[in-house]
Amino acid sequence: MSRKQGFTLIELMIVVAIIAIIAAIAIPSLLNARKAGNEASAISSLRTLTTVNEQYRTRFQAYSVTLVNLSIPALGYIDAVLGAGTKSGYVFTYATPSINTWNCNAAPLVATTTGDRFFFVDQSGVIRFNPAAAATAASPPID
Repeated sequence: MSRKQGFTLIELMIVVAIIAIIAAIAIPSLLNARKAGNEASAISSLRTLTTVNEQYRTRFQAYSVTLVNLSIPALGYIDAVLGAGTKSGYVFTYATPSINTWNCNAAPLVATTTGDRFFFVDQSGVIRFNPAAAATAASPPID
């Protein structure tokens, strides 16, 4: 009796098992790379906010009251995505306690999934972080 062409069930199961093992090894690395990318984007966005706030203050003699003001197309300081307050897995909370001060917190949209660290920046331009809760002016600066 001759054998028909094709794969046996055992051969298919071995291939599926190998693919599952490779996926189990690769997926955590990919998720960590995504979190690192989100954190780098949040830090970059906070640096941008520091720069554009100083430009805004030079032009209007006061810091912007909201992120939306910085994203007005006619001014073009920041993009509409950051102006909406959420970008790359982080939520940005902007405040101006007085005419001469401002601050912004960046928190992961889903902690430990979209990012591990919380960030803070104010008019000093020093970006600070906290690994467990919202960062403040007393948190350590990033390296």
